[in-house]
Amino acid sequence: MAGTDFPLFNVLLTLFWFAVLLIWVVTVVAILTDVLRSHDLTGGAKAGWFLFVVLLPFAGAFVYLVDRGGSMHERAAASLDARQRAYRRLVTDRMGGPSAADELRTLGELHDSGVPTDAEYAAQRRKLAP
Repeated sequence: MAGTDFPLFNVLLTLFWFAVLLIWVVTVVAILTDVLRSHDLTGGAKAGWFLFVVLLPFAGAFVYLVDRGGSMHERAAASLDARQRAYRRLVTDRMGGPSAADELRTLGELHDSGVPTDAEYAAQRRKLAP
């Protein structure tokens, strides 16, 4: 009866449950991604966590978040850092490093701000100058 009397309520209720489902799917994907990228787990432990989360999703996700959830952000940050370093290395290999003029300009700006001493500035300038 409530569905025919309040159609807007049904739409809002459907949107609510869709949001809950979306949050659940994102959480399970984040957990499974974390399991697979963990370097501190052996293959058997990864398989066990994976099966636990897939076969008993609510219990598996809850136990995983309680047991290993506190360090999920550390593993995600380490993975992001490794990908950024690989990307920078790839770009540097393909495009070459900064030119000597760029490095001299940066060194001059640093010297103007007083970061290196005069002796350090002169030594670095001798290294960079052709």
